[in-house]
Amino acid sequence: MTSPSDQRLLLVHAHPDDESIGNGATMARYAAEGRGVTLVTCTAGEQGEILVPDLEHLAAERDDALGPVRREELAAAMRELGVTDHRFLGGFGAYRDSGMKWHADGHAVAADVVHENAFWRADLTEAANHLVTVIREVRPQVLVTYDEFGGYGHPDHIQAHRVSMYAAQLAAVDSYRRDLGPAHEIAKIYWTAMSERKLREGLRMLRDSGDTTTFEGMDPDGPLPFSASPDEDLSAAVDAVDHLDAKMAAMKAHATQITTDGPFFALSNNVGAAAFGTEYYRLVKGAAGPLGPEGWETDLFAGL
Repeated sequence: MTSPSDQRLLLVHAHPDDESIGNGATMARYAAEGRGVTLVTCTAGEQGEILVPDLEHLAAERDDALGPVRREELAAAMRELGVTDHRFLGGFGAYRDSGMKWHADGHAVAADVVHENAFWRADLTEAANHLVTVIREVRPQVLVTYDEFGGYGHPDHIQAHRVSMYAAQLAAVDSYRRDLGPAHEIAKIYWTAMSERKLREGLRMLRDSGDTTTFEGMDPDGPLPFSASPDEDLSAAVDAVDHLDAKMAAMKAHATQITTDGPFFALSNNVGAAAFGTEYYRLVKGAAGPLGPEGWETDLFAGL
């Protein structure tokens, strides 16, 4: 068994704010426990929708200057979470946010126009090699990234999944690119997930409270977003309720993307720790460790 001080978690996300929304509580908990937490962000989110009127001129179609602002927002979010090791894949600006549009079926797809340097267009081996370098330096036991659909179809999320899974394989091959560092095999790989049951419960509480506009059109008893996973597919539930304040502060730090009167905070205000203080994962590589009362791991390092 490894001690907490020897345990290292690597997370790979597509844009600034993805990490705080999906894994902020887990990151804050593990950082507070003295475990190593490294975040790799693949783009600066240059195509993001800007929710601050005074900053709308930074949009890609105008000044195209959002990236540096989001880099600072991410740095502020990491301070809130207590995470000191954060990198951009290949260095800041190596890959650009690809943008997206909505498909009629309700999931994201690639935009009609994709920038030449967009992450969606990245050479898979080149991008994976950047991550191999990080893996072999940090030597994490656990990797967290998206599923093969990127949760909801965003091309950068899908690409982050592909790069992460390929890099994890390459990093473990002793004869592969020795110049990138000594080989390292990651013991456990998880995909981020959202509990279908918890999402339905949260929506039901919102509707019962009289809120009919947050996640408008989403029925607690009807079809859910593509990012919701049936509970039988989940492998781990990390309880980080004690670090919920840090997660919410990190989300607030992404001020151009998340507003305090937006759906995430509305859900949090109504459902609280039950919705945002526990984060869910699917184990896709490695053996599950001891299980908690609900039949899930309660620690991503369980069994290591």
